[in-house]
Amino acid sequence: MIIEPRMRGFICTTSHPKGCEQNVKNQIEYIKSKGHIDGAKKVLVIGASTGFGLASRITSAFGSDAATIGVFFEKAPSEGKTASPGWYNSAAFENEAHKAGLYAKSINGDAFSNEIKKQTLDLIKADLGQVDLIIYSLASPVRVHPVTGVMHRSVLKPIGGVFTNKTVDFHSGKVSEISIEPCSGDDIENTIAVMGGEDWGMWIDALKAENLLAPGATTVAYSYIGPSLTEAVYRKGTIGRAKDHLEATAFAITENLADVDGKAFVSVNKALVTQASSAIPVIPLYISLLYKIMKEEGIHEGCIEQIQRLYQERLYIGNEVPVDEKGRIRIDDLEMRPDVQEKVAALWIEAVTENLSEIGDLEGYRKDFYNLFGFDVQGVDYKADANEVVNIESIG
Repeated sequence: MIIEPRMRGFICTTSHPKGCEQNVKNQIEYIKSKGHIDGAKKVLVIGASTGFGLASRITSAFGSDAATIGVFFEKAPSEGKTASPGWYNSAAFENEAHKAGLYAKSINGDAFSNEIKKQTLDLIKADLGQVDLIIYSLASPVRVHPVTGVMHRSVLKPIGGVFTNKTVDFHSGKVSEISIEPCSGDDIENTIAVMGGEDWGMWIDALKAENLLAPGATTVAYSYIGPSLTEAVYRKGTIGRAKDHLEATAFAITENLADVDGKAFVSVNKALVTQASSAIPVIPLYISLLYKIMKEEGIHEGCIEQIQRLYQERLYIGNEVPVDEKGRIRIDDLEMRPDVQEKVAALWIEAVTENLSEIGDLEGYRKDFYNLFGFDVQGVDYKADANEVVNIESIG
């Protein structure tokens, strides 16, 4: 069938298998071009199908020749209906890994559940014995707690007062003012339950209990801080509380892993176009201004460049991992450079509908958004028939 992007609000409801495949191949080629990384050899990636999780799986496999197990929750294709992009990404990754002679298997299901944890542990036991790197990169708005059965929903709201600022509809380019009501009731607790560190801790506890962590095992979760512009709705809002919890969990996990000489880190990454960030008011405008400046400075990075640098220049440099005063790895260092942030702040004041295409990189934002779903990828013939039914080899 001919597959075209179909938009519903901030979500694309279709994805292109060939475009997703090309995206994965491009990331693999980038990693291969950067040379070998003396990293982990048996890697579990929880949240492995898109964004930073997918980039982590690609970097481990094609940078360090690692065996990888990827866990994700994606929609499979059916006749006449495309899969979610993460499904096609994972199919392409496995295909390329197997062609390169690398072990790669995947598990599709709710990573918050005890059932998927057990399935993953059984697979590690049977095939790898132990793992030496665990990447935790889950992004979900909802979590059913595996012990209580309670469904928690996260919210993106300020705390204590209404937040009003500029935003942009990245489809139309219209800049407008938006107000977000503050959180109430159990909003903070629910957001922490979904996006905090509890589930990360549960995964590590389960792996440790079954003796599946290799001596010196490392685990990394991903976070974001961002600038003062987005602080009220992000880092000082409900999501910020969840990120605080995630970061505190890293210290608790490190203590828990002392007997296997293991360590847990939170890596603070750069602002990038994701399905989640596209739905957050204020963030698309910030990213479009940030991209413009970082590209002009020659310091722009996507997911794969960020994770390659995380592995090459932070995690596997042969001695202590460099961290900030709160124990976090900072791979957002280029974004948060004072000169970059000063320029963004100045452009922010100027930004209106009429000038955004000149002072911001709205075109780059849109391209990255469509790329997430396998569209607008160079070298793909979108007028050609594409087979929407693609299998993931290890899932069938």
